[in-house]
Amino acid sequence: MSYSNEISKKLNELLEKNYDAEKGYKLAAEKVKNERLKAFFTERAQERYDFGHELKNEIRNFGENPDKGTSLAGDVHRSWMNLKATLTNDKDESVLEEAIRGEKAAIEEYEDILKDSEIPASTGNILLKQKNAIVASLNEVKTLEKQA
Repeated sequence: MSYSNEISKKLNELLEKNYDAEKGYKLAAEKVKNERLKAFFTERAQERYDFGHELKNEIRNFGENPDKGTSLAGDVHRSWMNLKATLTNDKDESVLEEAIRGEKAAIEEYEDILKDSEIPASTGNILLKQKNAIVASLNEVKTLEKQA
């Protein structure tokens, strides 16, 4: 496998996770009652949409094609979030718990790719910026959970 193909494969995996997160946040915005939470989740969905475009451009810079669609794991996670919110009395809190879990997983995925010494500096900068935004989001969602 060529260098550009290998890097693109890793970026496509992150792209898929960002598609998953975008759809998850849209679902979360639909499930919560609190207007502040709706706004927060809507903003996160837009942020992940934007991350996806950055990743697509980076993949194209390597001469590869971006993947389309969400992952099976993401579809399962959204189904679980939907079921949990339906069965729980405090839907807002259960959706926040799932958002925390998802953000922690996303941070780990970014960190795994950033550990790769072969990632070009320009790509690393994009990934680091996105990871830092996810860390900030995680901190905010933890604060929202405490307030809920």
